[in-house]
Amino acid sequence: MARDLKYTRNIGIAAHIDAGKTTTTERILFYTGKSHKIGEVHDGAATMDWMAQEQERGITITSAATTCEWNFPTEQGKVLPETKPYHFNIIDTPGHVDFTVEVNRSLRVLDGLVFLFSAVDGVEPQSETNWRLADQYRVPRMGFVNKMDRQGANFLNVCQQVRDMLKSNAVAITLPIGDEADFKGVVDLVKNQAIVWHDATQGATFDIVDIPADMVDEVKEYRSILIEAVADYDENLLDKYMEDENSITEEEINTALRAATIDMAIIPMIAGSSFKNKGVQFMLDAVCKYLPSPTDKEGIEGIHPDDAELLEEDQTKILRRPDVKEPFAALAFKIATDPFVGRLAFFRAYSGRLDAGSYVLNTRSGSKERISRIYQMHANKQNPIEYIEAGDIGAAVGFKDIKTGDTLCDEKHPIILESMKFPAPVIGIAIEPKTKADVDKMGMALAKLAEEDPTFTVRTDEASGQTIISGMGELHLDILVDRMKREFKVEVNQGEPQVEYKEAFTKSAQHREVYKKQSGGRGKFGDIVFRLEPADEVDGKVPVGLQFVNEVKGGNVPKEYIPSVEKGFREAMKTGPLAGYQVDSLKVTLLDGSFHPVDSDALSFELAARMGYREVAKAAGAVILEPIMKMEVITPEENMGDIVGDINRRRGQVNDMGDRNGAKTIKADVPLSEMFGYVTTLRTLSSGRATSTMEFSHYAETPSNISEAVIKKAKGNA
Repeated sequence: MARDLKYTRNIGIAAHIDAGKTTTTERILFYTGKSHKIGEVHDGAATMDWMAQEQERGITITSAATTCEWNFPTEQGKVLPETKPYHFNIIDTPGHVDFTVEVNRSLRVLDGLVFLFSAVDGVEPQSETNWRLADQYRVPRMGFVNKMDRQGANFLNVCQQVRDMLKSNAVAITLPIGDEADFKGVVDLVKNQAIVWHDATQGATFDIVDIPADMVDEVKEYRSILIEAVADYDENLLDKYMEDENSITEEEINTALRAATIDMAIIPMIAGSSFKNKGVQFMLDAVCKYLPSPTDKEGIEGIHPDDAELLEEDQTKILRRPDVKEPFAALAFKIATDPFVGRLAFFRAYSGRLDAGSYVLNTRSGSKERISRIYQMHANKQNPIEYIEAGDIGAAVGFKDIKTGDTLCDEKHPIILESMKFPAPVIGIAIEPKTKADVDKMGMALAKLAEEDPTFTVRTDEASGQTIISGMGELHLDILVDRMKREFKVEVNQGEPQVEYKEAFTKSAQHREVYKKQSGGRGKFGDIVFRLEPADEVDGKVPVGLQFVNEVKGGNVPKEYIPSVEKGFREAMKTGPLAGYQVDSLKVTLLDGSFHPVDSDALSFELAARMGYREVAKAAGAVILEPIMKMEVITPEENMGDIVGDINRRRGQVNDMGDRNGAKTIKADVPLSEMFGYVTTLRTLSSGRATSTMEFSHYAETPSNISEAVIKKAKGNA
């Protein structure tokens, strides 16, 4: 019998690095009975951090999925007649900026998010990045302010930071009892009661106690703020609130708070300490109460594959509801290589049912694929299941051709769901196999790693013949090289890190290109007149790719040759005219041309486009672009002058200076090419007291002296 989706929660755990995501997930597994002991990150024993590199470094690198059940509601942990087992699919995501891809693809398929903040450090740079991603995918969320037992913990300060820095309506639904080492429980502002957890049972049991006398006024104040927030959201409660706020019942608060959370109008905030086993069970109850189930959305929209090439306004939208009776539709959000079962595709089922052994259509490749086995995942362990239904998350094997973002569906009811967009790599290194035995293995290992990670690319440098691997940062590439050695037994030599530059056109230029070849017999002829210029903005952003407009009148260029002209420009964009770096966006308008009834063919027009692209480069103002990183430094005040001076020397631009928890913050945009070895310099400038984080921001035009050096090096003259 199909499980009632009302009691399913597909949630993620996200935060800045070191806010305690994996520790929190380990507590969830313990309290839900999924694991019988708590695995600690500092011991390298966390269930969800199963990769060797994760256990050694104490960080999460890959998003891990698990399934567990939580009984709600309960009385002092005891099951009641109305108790339901809630089915949780949980994805624990990385906090390090180099692995943002893992957060990106997880958010695409989740219904809700538990966002962790350190009670000491508050909103940190990667918190902002992940929060923006969650906004982009419209994922409702709640805040869990962790590490309340630590010195300097301040729950209400973090709530204020969420309001100020993340521009979100953070509303406390608990208040902490006790500070720092004396933190022992919370006041539940909805029920208006205090909860104190027992240390002897690792927080599995607790007492309901009177609200401490010294907190009565504070509780009254913040309960009033909570009630006002839900009354502001729910018009039905507003009149009642105006008459007497105390007349609003617990049930009414919960109903309005759930609706406001799902609508992203309120972010409920909870205090806790996962390491000290306090607050996690309350958070699980809150997930059941306030975060959405798959049925809280009407469904997911897609388009028919036949409409894929049409403009968005001309496409017919198809809705798939979260119902087992609907045709099957799912999105593959992660590909992994498992040593025992081979290629594993993680997917979210949005509608219908899929049985092991049945066939699905991959609408990207157009091929039918047989699903040999389906699994429920628990970190890196697979639990075989016979089928998966709408609203669930699982993994499958048997795919011959599958990529992240592919739609899998019933072949009789094809649909393409919205895929995912990933940032382009910004840093590369040259690698070569250490021995002859490593040569063949290296190619296979790189292909498998690139299949798993959309932000990891492999290319051959045309000038040097070297293999260049590119990713989101030095740590990202370190981990991938380490994985080649551990998982694929491939040893490689590494070159120095190098920046992934791009090229762009800054002006509009018109050009005529005639491709003509005559060498006895049938010749080649293609004649085009085109205008090349920077791409138009769409919704305030310049989209990646070629904007191609055909304005040829009267058949001067036969319509069967037009796609070849477009193809020629699309292929030409892969190699910029100055130094061979990719051109990301471009607009080409085909204005006129001519053809020869015998000598013209598709290839002639494609080659005319490629040649014309190179010829027009100078007139169209071709420039080199470099990746600019958004950096934040937290430093003692006495080191601030030296650090700002160093940023300026690196061609950086300081955007903001502020205060945080007794230290100074510096926010700046700095070219990536100037940032290699920065951590060591920062350590020297601050005697090891300053810390920094860095993430990709945007591409910008390089100064002429830098451009000249880049072009010279690319052409092998450096």
